[in-house]
Amino acid sequence: MEKYPLTEPFKKGFLNVSKIHTIYYEEVGNKDGEAVLYIHGGPGGSIKPEDRQYFDPKFYHAVLFDQRGCGKSTPSAEIKENTTLDLVEDIEKLRKYLGIEKWVVFGGSWGSTLSLIYAISHPERVKALVLRGVYLGTKEENEWLYNQAKTFFPDKYEDLVSILDQKDTDLIKAYYPLLNNKNKKIAQNAAYHWAKWELSLVALKQIPNLEEVLSNSKFNLEIARLENHYFHNDIFLEDNFILKNINKIKDIKTYIIQGRYDMVCPPISAYKISKKLNNCNLHFAPTSGHSSYEIEISEGLVDALEDLKKHLK
Repeated sequence: MEKYPLTEPFKKGFLNVSKIHTIYYEEVGNKDGEAVLYIHGGPGGSIKPEDRQYFDPKFYHAVLFDQRGCGKSTPSAEIKENTTLDLVEDIEKLRKYLGIEKWVVFGGSWGSTLSLIYAISHPERVKALVLRGVYLGTKEENEWLYNQAKTFFPDKYEDLVSILDQKDTDLIKAYYPLLNNKNKKIAQNAAYHWAKWELSLVALKQIPNLEEVLSNSKFNLEIARLENHYFHNDIFLEDNFILKNINKIKDIKTYIIQGRYDMVCPPISAYKISKKLNNCNLHFAPTSGHSSYEIEISEGLVDALEDLKKHLK
């Protein structure tokens, strides 16, 4: 099923979540409908108007927000007081602030990671999960993206390492001082190359306006600095945290839409968790990569939310 027509938020605002951070949120659809939280990717991504279009505005009360340090949240690209558990607790603060008792949690890529960790931390608040392009936050997955994926994208990888003094090195570690350099030009150049690598892999077909997207230096720095910050710190949790704690959410109804040829978050992660869940519907989009903009992925997500309606009534 195609996405719904674009609708405007019926409410939007900012919520102070720490001495440093303020997060932006918006509410869309039916304020008396079934609550669903949209969690964007990254770390360091942001919500877009088209993200509202997954949700039937007559049925769902959709809540979307920008995580710490990105999008309309402030301060931009700030890594202080920015950890996985900080973000999880921001979700709880937002839920309480909006007066929502329980909600469906919908997340893609890094958003799937946060969705799963939030559900593990607060299972009593989650009615169902809708996940896309699953990332479990493991060292194995990071090894894939920043080392092994070069097997398929050697030309793109060469560009990624071109700004490094030592080519055969730990990329996450090597990029850390560049992305956090006080010299703005150095940081922005590193952010450009980091973001270009990921965006070059994100879809089965190359993004046609890639350089136009990469002309947004604010986006580049947020996605690059925050991703690197989280990966450099192993997402601030023990390795394989999600699979080790999956039993806590094994009975929550879950839909997973996964691109068969996802080069950013390989399908093995989605497959692993689907085997640990008692009420999981895993759909492999047969000719898709990682991007939610690919037709099979976006339609699969809408279909999941449509199917979920009959379980929420």
